[in-house]
Amino acid sequence: MLVSLKWLRDYVDLEISPQDLAGKLTMLGLEVESIASIRPDFSGVRVARITGIKPHPNADKLLLCDIWTGDRTIPVVCGATNIKVGDVVPLALVGATLPGGLTIKKSKIRGEVSEGMLCSERELLLGQDHSGIMLLPEDLPVGEELGAALGADDTVFDISVTPNRSDCLSIIGIAREVAAATGKPVRYPDTALSENDEDINRITSVTIEAPDLCPRYLARVLKNVHIAPSPPWLRQRLEAFGLRSINNVVDVTNFVMIELGQPLHAFDFDQLAEGRIVVRRSQPGETFVSLDGKKRVLPSDAILICDGKKPVAIGGVMGGINSEVTDGTSVILLEAAYFQPSSIRHTARLLGMATDAAFRFERGIDPEGLIRAVDRAAKLIADLSGGDICKGVIDQHPGSIPVARDIVLRLKNVEGIIGASISAEKVIKILEALGMEIKEADDETLLVTPLSSRVDITQEIDLIEEIARMYGYDMIPATLPHIFAASDSSGGRRIETETMIRRVMNGSGYTEVINYSFIHPSSVDDLLLSSDDRRRNQVFISNPLTEEQSVMRTTMVYSLLKNVLKNFDWGRSDIKIFEIGRTYLWESQSKESSELNKAAFLITGRRYEERWNFDDEKSDFYDLKGCVENILDALHVPAPSYRAAAGESFLHPGKSCGIYSNEDRIGFLGEVHPDVLLRLGISAPVTVGELDLDIVTSVAIFKKGFYSIPKFPAVLRDVAFLARRDVEAKDFVAAAQQSRQELLEKVDIFDVYEGENIPDGMKSLGLRFQYRSTDRTLTDDEVNSIHSRIVESITRSLGVTIR
Repeated sequence: MLVSLKWLRDYVDLEISPQDLAGKLTMLGLEVESIASIRPDFSGVRVARITGIKPHPNADKLLLCDIWTGDRTIPVVCGATNIKVGDVVPLALVGATLPGGLTIKKSKIRGEVSEGMLCSERELLLGQDHSGIMLLPEDLPVGEELGAALGADDTVFDISVTPNRSDCLSIIGIAREVAAATGKPVRYPDTALSENDEDINRITSVTIEAPDLCPRYLARVLKNVHIAPSPPWLRQRLEAFGLRSINNVVDVTNFVMIELGQPLHAFDFDQLAEGRIVVRRSQPGETFVSLDGKKRVLPSDAILICDGKKPVAIGGVMGGINSEVTDGTSVILLEAAYFQPSSIRHTARLLGMATDAAFRFERGIDPEGLIRAVDRAAKLIADLSGGDICKGVIDQHPGSIPVARDIVLRLKNVEGIIGASISAEKVIKILEALGMEIKEADDETLLVTPLSSRVDITQEIDLIEEIARMYGYDMIPATLPHIFAASDSSGGRRIETETMIRRVMNGSGYTEVINYSFIHPSSVDDLLLSSDDRRRNQVFISNPLTEEQSVMRTTMVYSLLKNVLKNFDWGRSDIKIFEIGRTYLWESQSKESSELNKAAFLITGRRYEERWNFDDEKSDFYDLKGCVENILDALHVPAPSYRAAAGESFLHPGKSCGIYSNEDRIGFLGEVHPDVLLRLGISAPVTVGELDLDIVTSVAIFKKGFYSIPKFPAVLRDVAFLARRDVEAKDFVAAAQQSRQELLEKVDIFDVYEGENIPDGMKSLGLRFQYRSTDRTLTDDEVNSIHSRIVESITRSLGVTIR
């Protein structure tokens, strides 16, 4: 929000420097991002009066002018035809500098001396008119520097206004803040106007067919309007805000929008079919040509302002080219309305029309400020255009509009939340300085009614925030917060789990990524999820920024695959990443969403980074499986195992597995299905995994135990078994452990082989058994006896043979 200091001073007296004012505004929560000084790009130009004009004796198209500068009369040769004796004009004296670096010199033009130059608006960069000499207001003091006389010097603040403070998207809103902080009164603009005897209700009518989208609509009519350029003061106000001047009528609507925060629109009444206004919903696929000349395809349920036959404006966003104010306009219908903020936000986003009006409407305008704004604009248009204001105002309000509600403020809560002792008298003074009404007051409570423009104040805590910022955050004593010690909780256990995962994955060369939880709804199709997969129960976002971010993710795998795609686009093909976050599922029975904590992992490309002493080996399933094993081992997850049936449609059926702790499924791991890679446009094999952190945390053992270093040596025995291909390796380990031989310390699988000398449908598995006693060195006879019983148990329970 750009704020002109000169404009601000129209409404509140300021006796502090711009820098001090910027500091006060920032401490009030209105951060001043920059301060800019505006000065005219010329010097030596004065206000002067023409006292005589006669033809140039040696040129038909030139004039000899006598110019009074306030202390003397000088001759000036001029070629403009729009001047007459008595006009007040800008005079560039000899030695004056104009924009672009032009310096005025004394000269002879066709034999006649010229000691200066009369200037147009464009030559002084005070406007675009170059058709003649700039005519100044007659009351400007002759002889004064033009910049000072016009008040062209100004300071402009660029203020960052938070989305909840829509009241500060106006000069009056900022003035109220400054007045409250400095103890000065606010001078509100004059809205008193003079009407003629022609009743507006005999001229036009307003019909609202969508009261839920437009609960209130006001209209005024002005006749005998003369469209002309705006006066310098109005152009300067708009230019300080960053708007260009168009004409006196359109400029007034923009001026009042900036001044009061109420967007307005002026229609050429003669272009309105049947001379009336109808407010309705748009139809799907309906088109409209806006003021910028672009044809818009409107979304359904946009607010359309229509005449008796056609749309003439997109309500709250932009008017139409078919009813714009032009040089030939003589009758104006002036609109002020309250539009539903969510509707304007939706329409503006879909159409990509971030107008100043939409910016204010979507944040919420003052619902009681419409009549003040339309009267203020009507008065200014009449003053600047010579128009007549027709009697009365049409005010249709069939819908419900937010109104300021009384709020009970408990004084004990003020001190309890702010942390400073503020007297009741001080609290009342602060609230009244902000324009709020104190209806009732006692030693314990206040009944407060906020201004209607403060749409952000709806409850007690909002009032307390107002008191804190006006009291001064720097006045609040610094204290340590109260911290209540608590026993170990699931939150603390989960944090410990996440910390361990980060430690293991970072140590393995993986980089943590953070993705948005919002993804494209087609993600479930891209992952080939079956129709009965509960991860198809997506949580939809009510007001998404884009279609690509319109649902919450139900698995983190999709986000990681998108990371791969972006890295491939950037020329990086060796990727090791992981993410810790949440997934979201819609529970149809409870009509609520559930949040699940997950950790997801991905690897693709080379196993090791490119170096001279590393072979160009590609990563595979076992690289990621090793990381998962390290995580489960570090967390002491009991009885971890890997089962071939992963149950995931987006994983390769022959290169994936489910991850278990005892009988609890805690995740999955595997290569991504080629069809999924093809759908996403990924051209290399990718391995992914995901762990359910809620289950992992619940079964993890965080107490650290101590085991002494073995004193006696271990004895190893290797056996190769011939088994059917569908027998899983974990079954061998489980069968060995179920033999319950206390001297058996560990069982590992060191070899899996299929091929030559192995029958079809069979495979060879090599198991290594490790035996050890804690109190003696084992003999071969002891080990052989135990080992033979374990091997016999395995062959009997699994139906396998020794190779």
